[in-house]
Amino acid sequence: MPRDNRTPSSDAPVYTGPERLQKVLAAAGVGSRRACEDLIFRRRVTVNGRVAQLGDKVDPATAVIHVDGQRLQADNRLVYLAMNKPRGVVSTMADEKGRTALADFLGNRVEQRVYHVGRLDADSEGLLLLTNDGTLAHRLMHPSYGVQKTYLCEVAGPIPRNLGKRLAAGIELEDGPVTVDGFRVVDSLGRTAQVELSLHEGRKHIVRRLLAEVGHPVSRLVRTAIGPIRLGDLRAGRTRRLTNAEVAGLFKAVGD
Repeated sequence: MPRDNRTPSSDAPVYTGPERLQKVLAAAGVGSRRACEDLIFRRRVTVNGRVAQLGDKVDPATAVIHVDGQRLQADNRLVYLAMNKPRGVVSTMADEKGRTALADFLGNRVEQRVYHVGRLDADSEGLLLLTNDGTLAHRLMHPSYGVQKTYLCEVAGPIPRNLGKRLAAGIELEDGPVTVDGFRVVDSLGRTAQVELSLHEGRKHIVRRLLAEVGHPVSRLVRTAIGPIRLGDLRAGRTRRLTNAEVAGLFKAVGD
């Protein structure tokens, strides 16, 4: 897929029915209409599993479009955001108890109503995804799709050399066993250490419970990645729109 990181702007066209494919591709940020026509001519675009042809019309709300094998979300009514949730904020869009919630950080910047994908407890921080794409959100959260999540944790040290092997072999918790996909010690400062671990589990407080079970309770937890989406240098309390390539990466992570 062309390396165009643009996302549709708020004044992008609102489709009311089928439109020429090159117009839809251009509006989704793939490139100019002429460049999109060239992609179609070179058979690099498929629509609903069929190689597209010049002159094809599509409905962006229902068409499944791939460019160079990567899924393109052409429906500009759909919103995909990354957020760095601060510590002390509850993972709900609004809170009936009046606590600071996710919507408090969006203001008027997002016109569409979005929902959070998964949760982080109030004491945890880091990456959350916000979207109004219910199908993708469901797949990202469902354990059968095995989307990996990565966490940076500050824990009680020191860390024994065999801890990674123990976690990879599996640890039995009260609600069943859990294994990690990856583990490494980032830093060790005597009684405190920083560790990074990746797993595809989604059970409540799974990382905290896992590390407490092996004798290393967590004092700080930051989620740094969900599938191909990384927190990067996004500041606490800020959001950013995902690029076309990042959205395509999420679809790929759930097998679409």
